Formats: sequence, C-alpha cells, structure tokens
Amino acid sequence: MKKMNQLKVGAALSYVSLAVGNIIGILYTPIMLRLLGQSEYGLYNLSNSIIGYLGVLDFGIGNAVIRYTAKYKALEDRESESNLYGMFIIIYSILAVLVIIAGSFFVMNTHLFFSSSLTATEMRRIQLMMALMIFNLAISFPFGIFGAIITAHEKFIFPKIVAIIRQILNPFIMIPLLLLGYKSLGMTVVTTCLNLLFIWVNCYYCFKILKIKVKFKKMDFSLLKEIVGYSSFIFLNMIVDKIYWSTDQFILGSIRGTVAVAVYSVGSTLNQYYMNFSTAISGVFLPKVTKMVTKNVTNEELSNLFIRTGRIQFIILSYILCGFILVGQDFISFWAGEGYEQAYWIVLLVMIPLTVPLIQNLGLTILQAKNMHQFRSNIYIIIAILNIIASIPLAKIYGGVGCALATGISMIIGNIIIINIYYYKKIHIDIPRFWLEIAKLSIPVLLSIGGVFLINKFNPLSGVINILVTGTIFTIIFAPLMWLLGMNSSEKQLFIAPIKTIRKNRREVV
Repeated sequence: MKKMNQLKVGAALSYVSLAVGNIIGILYTPIMLRLLGQSEYGLYNLSNSIIGYLGVLDFGIGNAVIRYTAKYKALEDRESESNLYGMFIIIYSILAVLVIIAGSFFVMNTHLFFSSSLTATEMRRIQLMMALMIFNLAISFPFGIFGAIITAHEKFIFPKIVAIIRQILNPFIMIPLLLLGYKSLGMTVVTTCLNLLFIWVNCYYCFKILKIKVKFKKMDFSLLKEIVGYSSFIFLNMIVDKIYWSTDQFILGSIRGTVAVAVYSVGSTLNQYYMNFSTAISGVFLPKVTKMVTKNVTNEELSNLFIRTGRIQFIILSYILCGFILVGQDFISFWAGEGYEQAYWIVLLVMIPLTVPLIQNLGLTILQAKNMHQFRSNIYIIIAILNIIASIPLAKIYGGVGCALATGISMIIGNIIIINIYYYKKIHIDIPRFWLEIAKLSIPVLLSIGGVFLINKFNPLSGVINILVTGTIFTIIFAPLMWLLGMNSSEKQLFIAPIKTIRKNRREVV
C-alpha cells in the first residue's frame, strides 16, 4: 500500500483504536471490579504501579529506534540499519537484565514496603504477580523494538490493527477466567501470554514481510552517545509521568492497603479517559505546528493556533468536566459499585487542574519544535518530587483524597502557573489573550451548570435517573448557550462541516 494511504488509514485507525479502547474500558472495568472485588483489584493495580517504575529503564530509547531507522532508510544504508538493530537488541538485553535485578529486589523485599498494610496472603500474591510482570517486561525490552521497526518502515496500518485486536481480545479472555474464579493472578498470567503472542506477531512481520536483517558486527559508540542525548528528555518525561500517575498507588498501598489503592485507581482510570479526549483533538494539529515552526512563522501566528486549539479543546472538555461535576457521584456508584464513593472527589481534585495543561498541550509541541523543552522537563521533575513529599502526610490523614489533593496542587504550581509564565516570557505566546478567550467561553459554561443546579434544587434526583435526566438537561442548556454566546464562526463551521459532508454523501447516493 502506498505511503499516503498508510498515513491516512493509519491515522483513521488511531482514532478507531482510541474509541475502541475507551468503550471497552468503560464496559469492561465495572465487570472486572465486581468479579475481582476491591481488595483484588487494588492488589492488581498496586503490582502494576510498582512494576511500572521498572518501565522507565527503557530510558526513552524506544523513540530513537524509529528516528534512526528512518534515517538509514532515507540514506538506503541497509548495512548500517542492520547493525543498528543489533546494537539496540544488545542495549535492550542489558536493560532487561537490569529489570530482572531491580525487580528481584522488589519481590524479595516487598515486606519492607507493605508489611503494615497487606495481609500475609496478599503479600504472597503480589510477589507472584510482580515476578510474572518482571518476566513480561524483561522479555518486552529486547523484542519490543520490532514494533518500533514496523512504525519506522511507515507501515502504520498493521500495528494499529494489531492494537485493536489486542484491545478486543483482552476482555473476551479475561471475563470467562474471572467468572471461573481466577483473580488478579490469573489476569497477570493472561497478560503475559498475550504479550508473548503479539511479540511473536511483530517478529514474524519484521522478518517475513519487511525482510529486515539483524547484525551484531560492531557497536557504534558515537551513535550511542547521540541516541542517549536524544532520549534524555523523553526519559525525564517518563519519570514525571510515573511519579504523577503511579506513585500515589504505591504510597496508598504502603500506608492504607489495597482497598484505598482500588478506590484511587477508579478515579485515575476516569482521569485517563478524560486525557484521551484532549490527546485525540490536539493530535490533528501536530504536523501543522511543526511546519509553522520550521518556516519561522511569527509569534502571533503561533499564538493564534495555540488559542484556536485551546478554545476547541475547552469547549469539549468543559462539557465533560461539568457533566461529571453534576452526575459523577451517581455515575461512579452505578459504574464501579458500592465502596468507591471517594473516587468522585479524587477525580475532581485532579480533573479540574488537569484541564488547563490539556487545553494547552499544543504548547509542548511548540517547545519540542523550537528545541526548548528542557526547562519544562526540569520543572516537571521538581514539581513531581514535591508531589511525592506532599502526598505521604496527606495520604496518612485523608487517604486517596489526600494524594489527589497533592497532585492537584502540584499541577497548579507547575503545569499552570510556572509553565504559563514560561510560555509568555520565553516562547512569546500571547497567554493573556488566551485566558481572555477562555474567560469568554466560560460564561456559557457557568450559566449552564448554574441553571442545572437551580433545576435540581427544586427537583432532586438520584441514581441512573439522575444521570439520564440531568445529563440531558445539561446538554440541552449547554449546546445552544455555547453556540450563541461562546463559539465563533470558525468553530461553528468546524462542528457543522461533518454534518454537511454526511448530507452531501447521502444526496450523491440518492
């Protein structure tokens, strides 16, 4: 298939994969929660969060596989390309050994972290799960490069289809096992088996379809030094990501136990879905930003795109956020079941400040295109460490809500205040105009949520009825107010265009 078709179909499949992943997650998670129970679900997420730290031993080198493969392909240097693969396999094999050593330390010393919060049975189970996950991760390191090689060869369709199949296959295998009584340990075994299967699929595609060759003739240390430099900022971002989204489970597991981890994990899952919406929107603009920066466009033009993207994201995310504020408590009770009530406050304490970096995530692309991302990475590392320091005492007092509060405050300081000053002073994005535009859009948002609160005061509802009725009323109020008071002509056209296309296609068919 031609390169352009690969790009177009691959991009379309990315959105299909995102939609399938979110839909399956929303449908599968409540089934899993009820079949596992709070303690087992917490244990499973706790072991995942611990082993997740070992994933940073990738050091961000995975992206380098794609970049340097593409470089040698462009030069048509097959010999260097083959040696490159051999070098990466050697590097990743060494890293896999490090994973096994570090992971073994965790397994053998689990009691040092969780003796006061886990039972003896839970301790044995988490050690078994961690051992399996360590094996899974260690195998993934040297063989994981084959997935990157497929992408580097601009074969975008195959990996997306494989990802969709994996997403669909997972619950179809897991649910019968859970019904048969296999708990978190059984899920870990299945995950490991699926990982081995898809590693084999990628290897087969690389050797049989792409006809790649792997050679171990020489180690290019000058190239290795270049790769380490390229990967360093990615490594920093990986560390920050793990601290923000995995450390709270570890802290809660050592202080409060598996039930607290389970409740926090439900909130974390919902926030992940929220982030996915923003990523899907901003992804459309990434190629355009790169071209603009390459052409040295004015700061005003970059600011205009930054504001335009932020407004579109705010329209969609404010609808989701306000909808969750209104019906989130009943939704969590219906979706997750009893015992997860605290998850509502955990979600809000993170979701509200998280909205700002999500509507500004085009700024990261601008920083990367201008090669000015180092300051952001350094600041985020410092703020993430402060987040850990604050989370420990707050977790002892308030449990999961305390951890979420620490994360929310960290985001306000680092992801909002400091980074907005940096965008304005160093990148010269018109941040005051951005916030003025967001303030204008906030008027219909506040009117909508205020109107629904007023209606609910005189006619209080609860349960599924509240989710359906309040959600419908909010939509009926929000949509016209945002259309009339918030959206500009360009944004209205963006929403109308798909409808016009569908109508046009129907007329052509008739």
